[in-house]
Amino acid sequence: MQEFTKGRYRVRLARDAQDLVAVQRLRFRAFRGGPRDAAQLDADAFDARCRHVMVEGGSGEVLATCRVLLAHRAKELAGCYSAQFYDLASLSALPGPYLEIGRFCLDAPQGEAADALRLVWAALTRIVEAEGVAVMFGCTSFPGCDPAAHAGPLALLAAKHLGPVGLRPRAVAPEWVPLVAGQHDATGAAAQMPPLLRTYLLMGGWVGAEAVIARDLSTLHVFTAVEVATIPPNRARLLRADAS
Repeated sequence: MQEFTKGRYRVRLARDAQDLVAVQRLRFRAFRGGPRDAAQLDADAFDARCRHVMVEGGSGEVLATCRVLLAHRAKELAGCYSAQFYDLASLSALPGPYLEIGRFCLDAPQGEAADALRLVWAALTRIVEAEGVAVMFGCTSFPGCDPAAHAGPLALLAAKHLGPVGLRPRAVAPEWVPLVAGQHDATGAAAQMPPLLRTYLLMGGWVGAEAVIARDLSTLHVFTAVEVATIPPNRARLLRADAS
């Protein structure tokens, strides 16, 4: 993906070790609760294999990031981050290529978060179209490890957004809970979902049937997938407009 600008923002891929450190610092703040001036990094072995999207503000500060890993063939899915938590073999029923999206996070001032989020998706749209991606997927995260704290959103996912039975990856992590379609307030539950998950669902995305407890990040992972060919036309037009 070639870098591009939208107004005061610049969108590009990390080019060197300095860029990677910048996105790892943002991730530490977002996922591990560090202060804005923290020097600690959120880093793992997958970083070296991924491309890292950066949205920069007018002063060069990183406002948003995510990392992507392209799997051209189904046999490559076992090497993805999500495969630590889910058996991805069921995705082989869908045509590739497959794009795993991970560590999606923002650290933008109030009033700029929506722009930063939209520009990350603009970058992802460019990557999807350039690589001919058929399926986007990843682990969407709820904060904390207590499923009860997210009972409403999890119940809504179970009631309305489960993927086809034959396609849902099965949890293989040591700790997981099933999604159960219990009583919930649909409007309130939707408002409590992470913004990334809401975006996936607006694109026609679906989720797996289990939520995994990921204690390293103190989050609750839900497997999420979007089949590119089924994205609603209006949503696809908006994504392409931002990416143009």
